[in-house]
Amino acid sequence: MAEWTIGLIGGSGLYDIAALEGAEWRRVESRFGEPSDQLLCGRIGAVELVFLPRHGRGHRLSPSQVNARANIDALKRAGCTDILAISSVGSLREELEPGRFVAVDQFIDRTFAREKSFFGAGLVAHVSMAEPVCPRLSAVAAAAARAAGAPVAEGATYLAMEGPQFSTKAESALYRQWGCDLIGMTAMPEAKLAREAELPYALIGMVTDYDCWRAETAHVEVAQVIAQLNANADTARQLVVELARLLPEERPPSPIDTALDTALLHDPRGADPAQLDQLEAILARRLGRSRSSEA
Repeated sequence: MAEWTIGLIGGSGLYDIAALEGAEWRRVESRFGEPSDQLLCGRIGAVELVFLPRHGRGHRLSPSQVNARANIDALKRAGCTDILAISSVGSLREELEPGRFVAVDQFIDRTFAREKSFFGAGLVAHVSMAEPVCPRLSAVAAAAARAAGAPVAEGATYLAMEGPQFSTKAESALYRQWGCDLIGMTAMPEAKLAREAELPYALIGMVTDYDCWRAETAHVEVAQVIAQLNANADTARQLVVELARLLPEERPPSPIDTALDTALLHDPRGADPAQLDQLEAILARRLGRSRSSEA
């Protein structure tokens, strides 16, 4: 029977979950550099959970400094079957007020200073990102947020900006014209890399502010974001508990599990051995190898 191992990517408050059994920090090395932190591994009921602090414990990494390739590679090596990101976001819509949790289903990537693919010269891959979010994981995560007591909206477009600065008024107004609903600094290239790693990905955004488009609201500042994050922390932790409770006992296969079957332009077995060594976890299924992890 296939079991769930959920990779959780989020802020520091998420790893303080009383219900997490057998919690243990593990160091997992990546061939793509250093992940943001060690991985906190444990279990809630029958569901294995692997938590990664995206910015490192103590929030020591800016969005542009987060090594998303190493993070996703490490979660793959740790045996994750799916990834749920829980992230703070700004709102570009009146009806998505601070304190609301939002299940994202689309992204616009405006980042420019980050490595965005595991693949490159010698072995090229083009994964489909038409539907960047796993619908079944997103639906369960939204249900878990409701069960945790959060006001929830489903279906939103997330604009990923480079940061670390917040938007100008002109940018905020432009993104609203584009039809964006939320703005953040971390979902890209995270979601793209999860797809290349054949890991179904979903994102729950916790709205902390109205960005800077709303004339009657003070412009977003760090203190406001932190205050709302602290207000959301208990609910976010309970969301994780409810997610473990709501997941089906058996994990059915997902089309995303085999995303590379239609993405690679060449047989990976003909690639440079050094490149294959770096990609050993990402290509383990295609090469018929077991993934390795170093604790």
